[in-house]
Amino acid sequence: MSRNILVVDDSGYSRATIKTILTESGYNVIGEAKNGAEALDLIVELKPDLITLDNILPDMSGIEILRVLKEQNIKVKVIMISAVGQQSAIEEGLGLGANAYIIKPFTREKVLEEVQASLGV
Repeated sequence: MSRNILVVDDSGYSRATIKTILTESGYNVIGEAKNGAEALDLIVELKPDLITLDNILPDMSGIEILRVLKEQNIKVKVIMISAVGQQSAIEEGLGLGANAYIIKPFTREKVLEEVQASLGV
């Protein structure tokens, strides 16, 4: 079964890298968002199985997006991928329902390991 993934990152380079890692491994990247507003619209519209979510976006943080998903009871797996590596940010993200928190720079292996674990593959 193909898993549908939404990639959310304000960096075009990061989005392209994550998309390449996922598509080469057989995942279906159904959309990309460069800010929080776009991400929330696409989550509702596309209903992805999983989101890779940067914590630092131009209009809101990944943490704020997690709060909105929780408030609206939108069930989706989330892997946070961010250069913000403070323990407090990691704990807050996981506490709000993120399945994993990957600190940039990341490896292909780490992304795939967390995606597989989150999707129960």
